[in-house]
This record gives sequence, structure tokens and C-alpha cells, in this order.
Amino acid sequence: MTLLLLQGTAHAASAEDELRQFVENVNTLSGRFVQTQTDEHGEIVSSGAGTVAISKPGRFRWAYEKPYVQLMVCDGERIWAYDPDLAQVTVRPAGEALAGTPAELLSQKARLSDTFRIEDRGMERDLRRVHLQPRAEDSEFQSIELWLRDGVPQRLRFTDPLGGASDVELRDLEVNPKLDAARFVFEVPAGTEVVEAVPAP
Repeated sequence: MTLLLLQGTAHAASAEDELRQFVENVNTLSGRFVQTQTDEHGEIVSSGAGTVAISKPGRFRWAYEKPYVQLMVCDGERIWAYDPDLAQVTVRPAGEALAGTPAELLSQKARLSDTFRIEDRGMERDLRRVHLQPRAEDSEFQSIELWLRDGVPQRLRFTDPLGGASDVELRDLEVNPKLDAARFVFEVPAGTEVVEAVPAP
């Protein structure tokens, strides 16, 4: 999208302000999510829904209720991906597992401008749309779209280099609720196989 220079300058300040509010003022977040994945042709290949709880920096609980029950818990150092149907949980270092994911974007406390080039895409209804371009050349995503209201993310869209996309809509959000620290600790259920993922070289 091409913008006039003066328009772009004005909008960039608004986008930066929205992102600054998110990073500095939103410390915890809880609610529900609906996630849809599409291929390069825009056809839906999968969808899911569940609950999310985030505590910055780096801790989150992402629980799928549909179409299958699955759980991801991050304590800030390691992420636990639990599949009750398989009675298996995979454990890996958080940094490697979360790189470029919605959970990483929502749970980090660093300035987003450190890792993304930021472009304001203006208003869509009452939401500020912000385009994030990863600075790292080896990012798993080509771009990220973020829709915010008063510094609180309402929707995210991650586009991969092949044209596929993951769209996450956040609903029934509570901003800065008091969250029990135990929600971000995974207790391995009895009879569950623990698989320690080997970090990539």
C-alpha cells in the first residue's frame, strides 16, 4: 500500500504508540482465541479454538479445546506441548520453540521495533492495523499483521514465505488480570511419556 509521506509519518507515530502501550502497559492477558490456517490459495486447511493466558515476559498457557484437546505451557525457559490423546508431552527450549509464533509475539516484553520493521496500515473500523516485517532474514514468517485497540491485540495474522497464513482472533479479553503462577507450570500427568526435543544445531 502506497502512502503519502506526511500520512505515513503521522500514522507511524500512532502505530508506535499502540505498540508501546502493548509492550509497556499490558503485563498479563487472558481470554479466548479462534485460530484458522489457510494455504497459499486462501483455502482453510485447519482451525481451532480455546483459551489463552499470558504473563510477560515469556510465560503463557495456550489451550486448544477444538477440534482436539491440546495444551502448550511455557514457564519462560521451556515449553511443554501436551497431547492427551497420545499421552505424550514434548519439551523443548522456549526460545527455539517460540521463534516467530503468536505466543512469542504476545508474551515478550522487548520493544517490537528491535525485531520488526513497523508500518502503520491505518484504521479498520475501531482497530489500528500494524504491519510487522521481521528483521531476521531466516524468520519463519514473511510478515505479521497486528490489529490493536488501545494497545491491546485483538487479531494477528502470520504469513509464511509460501503464502500460507495463520489467523488468530482474540476474544473476551481481560487486561492485566491477576493470574496464578501455577497456570504456567506443567505437571506431567501419570502415565504420560516425556519426550525431550533435541535443540537444532
